Amino acid sequence: MTATQQPDPFGNAPPIGGPSGPRAGFWQRFGALVLDALVMIVAYVPLAVIFGQSAGSNLALVASIAYFTLLEGGATGQTLGKKALGIRVIDISRGGPIGPLRAFIRWIGRIVSTLPIYLGYLWMLWDREKQTWHDKMAGSVVVPTSSYPVG
Repeated sequence: MTATQQPDPFGNAPPIGGPSGPRAGFWQRFGALVLDALVMIVAYVPLAVIFGQSAGSNLALVASIAYFTLLEGGATGQTLGKKALGIRVIDISRGGPIGPLRAFIRWIGRIVSTLPIYLGYLWMLWDREKQTWHDKMAGSVVVPTSSYPVG
């Protein structure tokens, strides 16, 4: 373990392969997920009020796809929640941005990760690279910006 690497509270070994350095922890990622869910709720409520529940839901779905695809696939790899928690999404093999196509694959993967009682999200707790299923599907990893600065 390097001097900048935080010990993992769940006892996982430091990652091997991919970008060197620490990965974002479970609680950082969970906090970012909660903040991003709040952003989506703030987007959904006015849409549902203005356009009705059905149309509002469809528009919120499109907004969710755009939000995660453009922000996680952008140069910083950060949604508002990730930015607030100091974490970002990067390519596991080269360390750069994942781009919008792989960010969209990651968004689809979130659905897969939720289906079996959120097992895909919890997978990072025992995965050597601390990847969720949607990380694996997109070839990405979530890292702290303190170790992988934006820009």
